[in-house]
Amino acid sequence: MRLFKTALLGLTLAGATMASASAQPGLAKEKDINAGLLVVAVADKIRRECDSISARFFTARSYAQSLKDMAVERGYSDTQIDSYINNDANKAAMRERRNAYFKSKGASNLDAQSLCVLGRAEISKKSQIGSLLKAK
Repeated sequence: MRLFKTALLGLTLAGATMASASAQPGLAKEKDINAGLLVVAVADKIRRECDSISARFFTARSYAQSLKDMAVERGYSDTQIDSYINNDANKAAMRERRNAYFKSKGASNLDAQSLCVLGRAEISKKSQIGSLLKAK
């Protein structure tokens, strides 16, 4: 579980659509990468808050790595990716996007039960988010 957190923590927080001037501005414009990072952020929050759902570690790790690989293929260096990931404004914006997603689905980041319901729904419909989770 610790490896899952470590693997996803940095990538999860990189998904903001607005980058500050000090972060790599190009990564903020990579819609598909940022959409994928939102998927990781949503799945990570659900698995952390819901005792009846856990992570599919290897699937999640592979998915997160594929997002990083896409960024590298598009010419971003590890330093640029790290700068984007570690930017506080990006982290805050990602949390806002994640919480907005929860709200759009009738869940709340402050209500574990609603996250469990959402997580089970994502697993049932075999969504990208659901593919990173499994019911215990």
